[in-house]
Amino acid sequence: MVGGVAALVLLGLIWAGSSGLANFDSALIGYAVGIVALTYAIVARYARWLHMPSTRRYWRRGWQLAGSWDSFRALPALLPRAVAGQLLAQGFIRRRGVLRWIAHQCLFWGVIGATLITFPLVFGWLAFKLEPGTEETYRTFVFGMGTITFDATSFFGWSMFHALDYTAVLVLVGCAIFLWRRFRDRAVIAGQSFGYDMVPLLMLVVIAVTGLLLTASASLFEGSYYDFLVVIHMAAVVLSLVFIPFGKFFHVVQRPASVGIQMYAEVNSRAGRQPCARCGEPLAPEVFVHDLQATLAELGQDYRLDPTTQPASHLTELCPRCKRVARAGGYFDRNGSSFAK
Repeated sequence: MVGGVAALVLLGLIWAGSSGLANFDSALIGYAVGIVALTYAIVARYARWLHMPSTRRYWRRGWQLAGSWDSFRALPALLPRAVAGQLLAQGFIRRRGVLRWIAHQCLFWGVIGATLITFPLVFGWLAFKLEPGTEETYRTFVFGMGTITFDATSFFGWSMFHALDYTAVLVLVGCAIFLWRRFRDRAVIAGQSFGYDMVPLLMLVVIAVTGLLLTASASLFEGSYYDFLVVIHMAAVVLSLVFIPFGKFFHVVQRPASVGIQMYAEVNSRAGRQPCARCGEPLAPEVFVHDLQATLAELGQDYRLDPTTQPASHLTELCPRCKRVARAGGYFDRNGSSFAK
């Protein structure tokens, strides 16, 4: 239901943003259908993902912290730093390897750039129209409102009409590095699967290559094979869009949630750590322990201990070492000195 509502809202925004479909290009309707289907599937799966007790609790805590004045006053740079570090710079990947980080950055900015250009064009939110009485001057329309004009023969004009070519090059560089790793890195080869790991990369390569070939056909070969390339390019894009909610690239949609997790960890760590109920060593923030206990209870996992024989009332109040001691004590109480019974 949530996915259906999101798809209907998007259709309404397409109608409104394209001035009642006046700026909607019917040649792009295949892309529009694919994006609407993508919206439905992503929102539906995301809603199910948030329905999980642990995810839902992190999600709520993240929004509470993002809108909390006390959190902002204590750590004013926390939200910008989390966004820059987790989403934009992706420092957690750089720590795993510089080449891997370069590949992720190329793929990330290439796909994000292509999305920010393609979706508004498909929806009719962004349009270019020839100025009356001119042959090379175009005006940019955003949501039906005229904005800047530019000369199509200038470098800026060429870049405006071929911005997707820049993003295609970034995507190809990122895919080339990833494919090289998947053919050469034994650790990667051992755990990869063709459908989950290779197909998404190959689809991105097809999209980028056919997009560049469209430019080459129009600019260098007088439109040769242009109609055929358009069909191949559209088919690859639509299939990739439909595949996103059910494949590896869904983690791109989930990734922004890591901002809330980082805020949750840093804000709660400032309040100090709750000591282990048995040995007194710092364990975890008190809020985290209580949230973990509530999540386990929702999942039907009962880790409560006997308060008459244990220093803690719940297994999560013990550090890893004391958990092992508690388990060993439980075995001993049940079986005595022998584990053979």
